[in-house]
Amino acid sequence: MTGAAVFVALGVGIGAGFGVAGRLDGSSAAEHADEGHAEETGEEGLVALTPDQAIQAGVSIIAVQRGGGGSELKLPGRVAFAPGAEASVDAPLAGAVTQVHVGLGDRVGVGSPLITLRSPDGAASRADADAASATADAARAAERRERTLFEQGWISQARLDVTSAETRRAEAQLRAARARVGAFGAPGANGLTVVRSPINGIVTRISAAPGQVLHEEALQVAAVADPARTELVFEAPPAAAVLVRIGDRLDSTVAGSGGVSGVVTAIAPANANGVVIVRARPSGAAPPAGSVVSARILSGADAGALVVPVDAVQTVEGAPSVFVVEEGGFRARPVVTGRTADGRIEIISGLTGAERIAGPGAFLLKAELAKGEAEHGH
Repeated sequence: MTGAAVFVALGVGIGAGFGVAGRLDGSSAAEHADEGHAEETGEEGLVALTPDQAIQAGVSIIAVQRGGGGSELKLPGRVAFAPGAEASVDAPLAGAVTQVHVGLGDRVGVGSPLITLRSPDGAASRADADAASATADAARAAERRERTLFEQGWISQARLDVTSAETRRAEAQLRAARARVGAFGAPGANGLTVVRSPINGIVTRISAAPGQVLHEEALQVAAVADPARTELVFEAPPAAAVLVRIGDRLDSTVAGSGGVSGVVTAIAPANANGVVIVRARPSGAAPPAGSVVSARILSGADAGALVVPVDAVQTVEGAPSVFVVEEGGFRARPVVTGRTADGRIEIISGLTGAERIAGPGAFLLKAELAKGEAEHGH
């Protein structure tokens, strides 16, 4: 629609409004009404257009939004697993894989078996532990016998002390052997070791197959992650270290889907490349880990502040004003404005937040209002 057509449409709307007012009952008062009388009865600051007429003329009708003001940063980022939500699982020792218990996407709990392998080192560690247990049992039995002889006066205190020391040494060796067996996944006497999941989650990677031989330099067998524990991670310029604060609200968008909001939880100092890592906790369900997101961070913003598009605020009679939809048309309502960010301006007072207003294209209503006031002034 051209500019001329816009103003023609607006003029038609206004004319229609006054036409309805003029078709009352044909009384002599209406027949003899002059321009001065019309000016007295007209409503100041009102543009008599219906919302449909305004839309046809190129004026957008929008709702007042909340959240704005402060400084703003637009940051690229991704959805990542939160600390502790992902585990890369290695076999505790070298050996041959005998069985794989899970597949990709399987849900597992803490201690769920992932794979079983047979390891000579595992069998040796179990044998060492069994031998250490037998040695400790023999040492304890010898100490009990020596203590009985000491109490009967047959041996000296020094000999009993030596026997007691041997018992303590045997018990220490047993603890070390058992710890080694535990570190190896508690293999059986045949060397079979079950590798288990350390966390609750979903299997995201399997890198072992039956018959595969795992060597000490390549022991990784699986990865498990908890999809419910994710966070938003963004890379920001050094200026973010000054503008962004923990607790700031963040709105992000995901390509091909809806948005996700969050709250900044951590800000790392700039690294060697001058990049500041900003981490945020999602306020609701987040996209899957690995999703690419872009964020708009409102630093120091008031989440409850009223905001409107910058184009919605027009200067009427020297005051910032917003055209509010009312019965009978659009009324210019004076407002007090605040900070501006990303094409939106904060409204400090003058609106309640429940109004429907003229957004982009509001300048057409301002022009029509000025036109009507000029005509009444003649």
